[in-house]
Amino acid sequence: MIERKFVSENMKEFRIKEFVASHLNRVGLSEVKLQRTPLGEKIVVSASRPGLVVGRAGSNIQKLTKDLKEHFDLENPQIEIEEIQEVFLDPSIVAESIASSMERFGTKQFKGAGYKALRGVMQAGALGVEIIISGKVPSQRAKNWRFYEGYLKKCGDIALTGVNVAYTTAFLKTGAVGIKVSIMPGDTKLPDSVELLNQPQTMVEETEEQATPAGEATEEETPAKDEKPGGSSGKAEKEQETGDRQ
Repeated sequence: MIERKFVSENMKEFRIKEFVASHLNRVGLSEVKLQRTPLGEKIVVSASRPGLVVGRAGSNIQKLTKDLKEHFDLENPQIEIEEIQEVFLDPSIVAESIASSMERFGTKQFKGAGYKALRGVMQAGALGVEIIISGKVPSQRAKNWRFYEGYLKKCGDIALTGVNVAYTTAFLKTGAVGIKVSIMPGDTKLPDSVELLNQPQTMVEETEEQATPAGEATEEETPAKDEKPGGSSGKAEKEQETGDRQ
């Protein structure tokens, strides 16, 4: 049936992605995409360090292409490499960098690696980030360490579509340590965000003119006329004084 065909194709695509990811260790791998073209299967590899993916004189690419032909019966697999520009906004690369740091320096400096990744993600323009390290860190008892900063959605549709999540594992002497990284990019549109539009200055001036009708004296103008020397009020007072004297 056609449903079984779709399921088998998706399973094959998943196995190809897992195979490519297992053969490209610590190259800043973000994701692997499989595209079917008339000329054959096209595999797009997104990584932060494409030079390590290609290898010396293309040795890694040639070996990977040969292995894909043997294991998955692909006729003409074409591997294309894309370079990730902003590495701190990709949760897969951030999780891999933390795992590499822990495998290299051990569990003594895991807090420094977590805070360093946290600071880099926020400086890259993310709205929020959460890093969870689970395992025997730093003692022999399993714990969960949480590094959090900014604003991050945990429920609703925006938590599924607007938050990027990645998982990886660091293999240490004390055992395996799980790392989970959740990042909400700065361009995520929140459903409860409100934008205030600035009112033009011309409209504000028009409303002020309408509030003060023409020909009506304001409170500041009336005392100025009464205090004006030589005005009509002063002349009337002089005429009244002369009449009284007569």
